[in-house]
Amino acid sequence: VADGVEARAEDLARVETADNGALLRSHRRGVMPRVAHNLRYFADRLLALAHPDFETRGHTNHVTWDPAGPAVLITPWNAPLMLATWKIAPALAAGSTVVLKPAEWTPLTASLFADITHGAGLPPGVFNLVQGYGDEVGAALVADADVRRVSFTGSVPTARRIATAAAAHLTPCSFELGGKSPLLVFADADLELAADLAVEQYDNAGQVCLAATRILVEESVRDAFLGHFLDRVTKVTQGDPRDEATGIGPTIHPRHVERVDGFVRRALAAGATPVIGGGRNTGLGGNYYLPTLLTGVAQDSEIVQEEVFGPVLTLQTFPDGDEEEAVRLANGTRFGLAATLVTGDRDRAERITARLVAGTVWVNCFFVRDLSAPFGGSRQSGVGREGGDWSFDFYCDLKNTVTAPGKWEARHG
Repeated sequence: VADGVEARAEDLARVETADNGALLRSHRRGVMPRVAHNLRYFADRLLALAHPDFETRGHTNHVTWDPAGPAVLITPWNAPLMLATWKIAPALAAGSTVVLKPAEWTPLTASLFADITHGAGLPPGVFNLVQGYGDEVGAALVADADVRRVSFTGSVPTARRIATAAAAHLTPCSFELGGKSPLLVFADADLELAADLAVEQYDNAGQVCLAATRILVEESVRDAFLGHFLDRVTKVTQGDPRDEATGIGPTIHPRHVERVDGFVRRALAAGATPVIGGGRNTGLGGNYYLPTLLTGVAQDSEIVQEEVFGPVLTLQTFPDGDEEEAVRLANGTRFGLAATLVTGDRDRAERITARLVAGTVWVNCFFVRDLSAPFGGSRQSGVGREGGDWSFDFYCDLKNTVTAPGKWEARHG
């Protein structure tokens, strides 16, 4: 299957850009190679999956991972094929069959992937694709008594509905949900690096669950940080995602643009100030929304507390040297998916990261990910972890076989 993805990588990249508006160069250079890597990684990981036998009063304990059974995978629209194979690969490697229900806004690469699995020789019924709306198709799938696992990436309200339906049969669920991640910048940080990382949060027009949309800066370096940030962001080109020069493309859908703009308009009405952006890109029209940075926002405001999922960042400050306040602001939402910290002090980095509520913390970097690492969120950012052996623990039923000591009867013939 991975070979088939690589053979059709250009087709997949172009179709996905047409479907969701993400940058074509990103699909070519990063996303589609990652799709193939997802498949190969979990195939290899399966071969290394083992737990050493251990003894209990002379009895041998032997741990195995048995396929759990049919897995329903419901995937989002912001990175459709990559995030789908992040679930498909370990489920198939575990020996569980798969029913994929992709997001209705981005169905196309899932259908191409189904063709690739067929061409690769997967037996009928091993990988299954069902297109449709969540309220119809998704609801029927997660409530089915024959389903043994449900994995969902998306919003908190939808996860609640899935969990309620799955509870009738005690079907285990894995949820990767929203985020409202902080980017903490201390006065001892490399401010140019901090500005680079902040501008990187506009990747995929801000439609990234991990995005550090809440920038928290130590008061004394606020203006210096803003200077570096504005110098960089004004050089980023917004335009056609098929153009190599484009840095920020459109958002996914007219309804989503309206949702993003609604958050910003309400924030402005509540007293927020736009440092940049603050509305639609009228020069481009369509689904383009200007990269936006808002100041003058309160910690309990909607724009700080709720996931916008667009190219919208907020800037808050904390008093000089006040790590307690920095952590309070960073942890001050119902989410806990990720956090980014920029500091030149190793001891401070260790102190702060130990107190941050997040499934992933990046120190002086962003979006460095390894498939061997656990991925998921705390609080309302999710339930469970994916990646490495954690994926197999979910898509399998673990079994411990205990064998008594003694001689076995020899068999002949």
